[in-house]
Order: sequence, then structure tokens, then C-alpha cells
Amino acid sequence: MVLWEWASNQLNPLLQCVPKHGKHWGYRMAAEIDWHRIVRLTLTSRAIDAIEEQRLLPERKVLYQFSARGHDMSQIILGALLDHRHDAASAYYRSRPLLLTLGLSVADAFAGPLMRSGGFSDGRDIGVVCNLPRESGPIVLPMSGDVGSQYTPAAGWAQSLLYRARVLKEQACQGSISVVLGGEASVATNGFWSALTIATTLKLPLLFYVEDNGYGISVPSAFQTPGGNIAKNLGAFQNLKIFDGDGTEPQQSSALLTAAVSYVREWKGPALVRLTVPRLSGHSGQDTQAYKSPLTLESESAMDPLPKLKSFVLTQGLSPSEWAKIEKEVEQAVAAGLEEALARPQPDSSRIKRYVFSETWEDGSPELAACGGVRRAGFFAQAGTLAPVSEPTRINMVTAIRRTLEHELKTNPRMLVFGEDVGPKGGVHAATLGLQEAFGEQRVFDTSLSEEGIVGRAVGMAIAGLLPVAEIQFRKYADPATEQLHNCGTMRWRTNNRFAAPIVVRMPGGYFKCGDPWHSVSDEVIWAHAIGWQVVMPSNAEDAVGLLRSALRSDNPTIFFEHRAMLDHAWSRRPYPGDEYVVPLGKAKIVRPGSALSCITWGAMVERCEAAAEEFGEQVEVLDLRSISPWDRETVLASVKKTRRCLIVHEDGITAGFGAEIAAVLAQESFFNLDAPVERLAVEDLPIPHNLALMEQVVPSVEKIMQRLAAILEL
Repeated sequence: MVLWEWASNQLNPLLQCVPKHGKHWGYRMAAEIDWHRIVRLTLTSRAIDAIEEQRLLPERKVLYQFSARGHDMSQIILGALLDHRHDAASAYYRSRPLLLTLGLSVADAFAGPLMRSGGFSDGRDIGVVCNLPRESGPIVLPMSGDVGSQYTPAAGWAQSLLYRARVLKEQACQGSISVVLGGEASVATNGFWSALTIATTLKLPLLFYVEDNGYGISVPSAFQTPGGNIAKNLGAFQNLKIFDGDGTEPQQSSALLTAAVSYVREWKGPALVRLTVPRLSGHSGQDTQAYKSPLTLESESAMDPLPKLKSFVLTQGLSPSEWAKIEKEVEQAVAAGLEEALARPQPDSSRIKRYVFSETWEDGSPELAACGGVRRAGFFAQAGTLAPVSEPTRINMVTAIRRTLEHELKTNPRMLVFGEDVGPKGGVHAATLGLQEAFGEQRVFDTSLSEEGIVGRAVGMAIAGLLPVAEIQFRKYADPATEQLHNCGTMRWRTNNRFAAPIVVRMPGGYFKCGDPWHSVSDEVIWAHAIGWQVVMPSNAEDAVGLLRSALRSDNPTIFFEHRAMLDHAWSRRPYPGDEYVVPLGKAKIVRPGSALSCITWGAMVERCEAAAEEFGEQVEVLDLRSISPWDRETVLASVKKTRRCLIVHEDGITAGFGAEIAAVLAQESFFNLDAPVERLAVEDLPIPHNLALMEQVVPSVEKIMQRLAAILEL
């Protein structure tokens, strides 16, 4: 009992200052924890792991197996403390004990790794990459297969709790928390440090739970953080409460976790709990642990929390016969769950293409944003008008974007705009100028310099029911957020429509008054290739209004590319088309009709192509795609069928640029309609140079476009 007395002495002063609350939430002393339930769940987790390791993996019925043995008891205690209806956990591949505690059935726990229908993803994702939607109760955000990406969405959920309680006055959110789980190796990742910065600077109700088993696969923890103890290293981190202890001791781990959860529930700020645990298996089922010495393996085995749990509960009134009874009941329940999972059919292969994007319900109504399995009504259902109601004054594109954001902020109280310098400065391109003053710092705010954090928190906010509009200052700066962007795009498909995160990411880029390899990047094709993303690229102020409004009211994540050269270009100025004007995504616009050649383009190249086409009278038809995901195949095919010639012009690099996709479709579907080969004009495979003359040499100019049009017309 010495250890428990030590823990009590350390924690009692903290617990005494934490008041109890209503039935939905509040702290528990370690003695108040339902230890019978902890025992049952720990034994259940062990039994599932044992069957997978000893039977299903050797039989090749399970192909990816990550045991939680050694991590299980303390993780289950944490799960037992998550009882608020708006709590959320962002977990990782060794977090199945937590899911079992929060309501995951044994059959579903088996079905995921067995790749059977139902469960986490209907066989689409690795079985240990889990999620848990619930209409009322703690949910588990969709996991990802990459290490560290779980952190910033958890920060987004935590920030959404403050917003919903303080701005939207949803008092039911009061006292709820966000929890993120990770191993000690994950503390070296971009995501961990980004989330830590967000949580501590904003004092978010976020609990970092670090399970330290000493190894990142085979790499010792000292390679991840100096000295191997992240809790010790963060001792001086401001606005962060630290808890550090032994996760194999039932009393100590329950006391530490109870205190940490209670602290965060008071919304005093974030906390970090580091518990040492043994990894009583290889990293995965294929890992033999040959890199560990026999002495190390023996030492880890001696740290097994299960015998310690048994010894503890036997001193708390549970008899050996009751323990044996629970073991027998668990054995029977797990066997029944396995039988149920094995009886499930294989996933329906005819449905594999579904849920890349939002669909409609069987009754024909629009399927609003899936959020943890709950249909979310509201502002995503708003329609608009296709007919512009033009004002007499022409405005530039940046003003059009600002006015659209302003109107939608007024219309939708769940919408937030954030990014680097979007607050008092109004954005480096002035697109958010005055918005913070009008709507307050809770709705329009600056962020830390971390694109991972900007996009990752947007994902968590969207799952929580908000509409995040994140700004990335320049297209090139999105690279650190690539992981989060791809995970966001595939979320609906990966979870078989259980979760989705419809966010809007505004992303300026392209050449300007000068070029350079960093700020002038276009590279839109990477997002056209990113599954689940809509990608729009307006060329003028009117289209910017309509496309942005469609994106803001869409049920899918959208990248809104703002070309720097067109933000204040005289050609791109148009009258403001009205507060309800929308441009449907995937609908091209015929900018200039023609009869002998189709010029397909988008973004800043539209203006140059139109200027070049004027030299050929009515021969050249110019099409502005406006969006490249989805893109308007029908209009392009119809135009080329009429003109029988085609030139595709774009600013992105020519090799594997999006023009190649259009050319391939035309070659396949319009081959017999062509009188000349489909040609492309784009930037050669070079970065954009800084010198103006060099830049114009690389970027398609009006003169180059004219020359190519003339050559094709002569064929």
C-alpha cells in the first residue's frame, strides 16, 4: 500500500480543489472506479489479442495484428473516465482496449482485422485503424495509418467544444474534453508538437495520453526525445499540467488518470499523462523482437499489469472464485463474438466505389455531412441561385472573396475562418481584412505557423459539426499539411460513410508580378489526384463568389485555389453577383465561342487564352473549366466534337499535369472526332523563376498561345 499512499499524498491536494458535478460528468476517486468492469474489459482485450496472435494470424485470416497486451489496463481505466456525451478520443493502432471500453462490441472488434463486412470500414481500411461513431456519448475520431496524425484533429475537437459552449451557447458541451492517445515514439512527430502548441496557447480541454513502452518498433525512446521521458522534458512548458507514472500499477494509474481527466474537465487547460507500460508482444504480428535481449524480454514480462490488477482487486473484495467466473464469462463472450464475426459475409465488392464523395439518401434527399454516423442538418443544405444579380460596380477578386466570406459568416454561425495572419492583418492578400473586427476573435483568428495544425484542427472541428475555412498562405506551404489533407479526403470512403470532414481550404498560389520557386507554385494536379477532394480554380471575381459559396455549402472537402495574379487583375474584375449566387462545381464556362479549335484552360491562363483567341476571330472557342475536381467532361467533349481540334493550356508543370488527363480522355472518347492531335501548352518541368523575363519565358504567354493556336489551325 505504500505506492497508493504516495499517489494519494501527491494527488489529494489537487482532487480536493476539484468539485463534483452532475451525473453526466465529473471526476472519480480511484476507489470509485468500477474495478469489476476494468477486470472484465482487460480480460476481454487479452482474449481477443490471444486469439488473433495464436490462431487468426497464423491462419492468415488476419493480416495486420497489433497487440495491446501491456497497454490494456491503464487504457481501459482512461476509457472508463470518458463518460460525457461530447467527449471524443483520437486514438492510434494500439487503442482497441479504449474502444472496447467505449462500447465497441467483441464481434466488431474481430470483424475489422478479419476484413469482414460491417465494423470500422467494411473491409476498406486496416482492421486496427478504428473509429467509433455514437449519437450520444464519447466517440472515437477516425484513426489514420500514419503516426502522429491523430494529434491535431483532437485539438480541433477541443477547440470546437469551447466554441460551441461559449459562442453557440451549447451548454451541453460544458465539461466535455478531447483526449488523444499515442505511443512515446509519436512525440517526435510534427503533429504532436503542433497540437501541443495549439492546446497550450489556447488553453484547450485536451488531454495528451502517452503510452511509453520504450520502443518505436525497434528504436529506443531515447531517440524520440532526450532522455526518453517526454513528461520530464515538458515540465517547464507553460499552460500544461503534467502527470507521470507507472501504467502497470492499478492504483497509481487510476489516480493519475482521474486527476488528469478532472483537471481538463474544469477547462483549466490541457494536461499530459505519460504512463510507462510494457509491450508484451512485437510491434506487430510479424515482429519477432530479435532486437531485444532475453533480459529485456524477461523484465517486460515481469511488468505485466494483469497479475497486478488481479492482486489488487483480490484485496478489494473480489474473491478468487469471482475472478475465475469473470474469466469464464469473458471466454464465452469472446468465443461468441468471434463466431459472429466469422459468420459475417465478405464485403460487397459492388459497393467499393461508393462514398468517395457525399451521396444522396434512398429517399432522394441530400445526404448532409456524416459526422460520427449522425446526419447533420443545417447550413450545408442551403441552395442558391445560378443567376447573378449584378451590381453596377466591378470589384476585384480579393474583394469578391472577402464579401462572400462575410456573408456566409453572417449566415452560418458554425463557420470559422482561420490561418496565419488572417486576423488583425486581414491576410497577406487582404482577403480577410476587417472580418475579425466584424465577427470577433472566436470566429476569425490567427494560428501558429503550422500547416499541419491548421488543417488538422479543421478536420476535428468539422467532425464536431463546425464549418472550418482554413487559409494556407501559399500553395507551397500546404506541403507540411499533405498528410492531413489526404486523410481528410479519404475519410468518408475509409470509414464507409461513418465519418466525413467537409472543410474548405483557401490556398493562394501561382505567378504574380514576379515569380519564385516557393510562392509561385501552382501544382494543382496533386489535389486533383487526392481522393475525395473538390478542387476549384476561379479566373474572375464573379466565378470566385459562386465557386466559394458552393464550396462553403458543400458536403465534401474543397480546395479553393486563389490565383495571386488574378486577385487584383483588371481583367478578372466583375460586378458582385449577389449574396446567393452559386456556381455548381464541375461546370465549365464557354468564355468565347468558336468553331475550329477548342482551347481548354483554367485559372490565370483563361485571360491569356482569351487574349490570344481574339486574333483568330470566331475560330477559337475558349473554355474555362473553373473546377478540375470534378471537371466538366461533357462540355469539353461537346466542344471538341464541334471544333475537331484542341489545345489545353495550364500553368502547372506539363509532365503529368491535369492537361494530360484531359488529353487522355479526348484520345479515348473523341478519337474519331479529331482532325489534329490534341496538344498541350504548359510550364516546362522547371520551378517558376524569380526574374521577370525568366518567368515569362517559362509561363505560357499570350504570344506562345497564339503561335500554338495558329499552328494547330493549319493542320
